[in-house]
Amino acid sequence: MKVGFIGLGAMGLSMARNVAKVGLLAGVYNRTTVKAQTLAAELGVTNYQDITTLAADMDVVLLCVSADADVLAVVNAIAATIRPGAVVVDMSTVSSGTARQAAAILAEKQAYFLDAPVSGGVEGAKNGTLAMMIGGDIDALEHVRPVLAAMATRIVHIGATGSGQATKAANQIMCAGINQAVTEALAFAQAQGLPMEKVIDVISGGAAGNWFLDHRGKTMTSGSFAPGFKLALHHKDLKICQTMATPTGVATPLTDMTVADYVQLMADGFGAEDISALYRLKIPKT
Repeated sequence: MKVGFIGLGAMGLSMARNVAKVGLLAGVYNRTTVKAQTLAAELGVTNYQDITTLAADMDVVLLCVSADADVLAVVNAIAATIRPGAVVVDMSTVSSGTARQAAAILAEKQAYFLDAPVSGGVEGAKNGTLAMMIGGDIDALEHVRPVLAAMATRIVHIGATGSGQATKAANQIMCAGINQAVTEALAFAQAQGLPMEKVIDVISGGAAGNWFLDHRGKTMTSGSFAPGFKLALHHKDLKICQTMATPTGVATPLTDMTVADYVQLMADGFGAEDISALYRLKIPKT
């Protein structure tokens, strides 16, 4: 099974390395060519100069790009040369509608499309421990499961095309709420003059413990916001969530508040920081 990888950003770079570790990666493509050149040389795979050539050579094509328009542009390029029966797995975070549109484009070429967004951040991508939520044909999923298992420890088929992206939207909404709760609580604790490392250690072991507190609590309270998940990207994802929620009539006050907070932080120049930079808005101004 020959696998190609398109999109070598913070997540994609590590995910491609993990596919290479199991001997399945045959080639890579990236819009910024130097990244692809460097990784291809490191892994001993082909650096493709265009998407159509890569797609023509592969049984499986993995995507990890930034936005809806990017996914559709890449899928249209893939569709020009993809083999019948090949499988395209999109691990980007986009809308359910975009996933269904991409699937329809590839179906015309007798190729399969799986929307397979991931959760777990840069750490999960590096360690191959991502959670992957998948929409699309279950037989196609089973065919490519060995590839996905190189990147994820939890691979769940949700349902029809678009259901993976809808699940990821629910995940992103939950992340917004957790971010709000943790940053507010730790700002409160800091204002009380408490020893923050001890506070984080004890709360992490109780009912309020969570991944975000464990992995970001001590860094945010020490003023470090190196990106695990960039704030501007979460803002993009939450805007998708708002668009998806509107026709359903479901209220999303935490999402709406977080979007507004992120707009302020991006305006202040913090969009490239981790989402824990929300703490900047919570701590009392001196």
